[in-house]
Amino acid sequence: MTVIRSPMSQYTSKTVLVLGANSDVAKEAILLYLRKGYQVIAASRSTAGINAFMAARRAPTDLLTVCYFDATEFEEHERFYQSLPAKPHIVVYAAGFQVTNEQALVDWEGSFRMMQVHYAGAVSIIHLIINDTTNTHLERIIGLSSLSGVRGRKSNFVYGSTKAAFTQYLAGLRQYLFPRKVTVNVIVAGYIRSKMTAGLDLPESLLMEPAFIARAIVNAGTGFEIVPGFKWKLIHQVLKHLPEKLVAKLP
Repeated sequence: MTVIRSPMSQYTSKTVLVLGANSDVAKEAILLYLRKGYQVIAASRSTAGINAFMAARRAPTDLLTVCYFDATEFEEHERFYQSLPAKPHIVVYAAGFQVTNEQALVDWEGSFRMMQVHYAGAVSIIHLIINDTTNTHLERIIGLSSLSGVRGRKSNFVYGSTKAAFTQYLAGLRQYLFPRKVTVNVIVAGYIRSKMTAGLDLPESLLMEPAFIARAIVNAGTGFEIVPGFKWKLIHQVLKHLPEKLVAKLP
């Protein structure tokens, strides 16, 4: 576990745990949280990637802790959680992995890893967090999901199904945690310019920058579904209500 310190005049006593912290969106969110004065625990398989990014962006890392976390190493989740330097007020789950639908149909390992990273890994670590009765200050859980999980489409239904499962889990978790006054949000994002989409043939006019999605995470309110971007809000509504025979004609 690496702790990076630099001078900072004021900070809040609240802690944010970011899981999957080396994603492009997560790193931008970490920057925003740090600038707002939160203590941030950035957990990822690539601790070197996070450290390099923070150094390159001259991040105010006075209260940044970088530690190793792998969503698929279920047997290590409890040890990881118990070793945290502080119990979180806010949890952001942004771990991601993707293979193409064509590959997923013939490569079980790729399909299974998407299921583990987007759903099983999230459920495993989040259950440990919400069942920790010693953490009385947990106030928010935010999951990064995708519009791919809104409706099944022939071009990406394997990936989309893992995101749909995650979104539905968060929906039920929100109801379960309501009596404890813990807010649960899901960021239902469209196309993001990121490592995961690099090389894909996506319309430039619909690509969103990671920093834009990060602002939606950090500024999440009380509503459940948050769809960043006006164009994607429209697409989200169309996808939800489009008749099945028309959905079948989509790529």
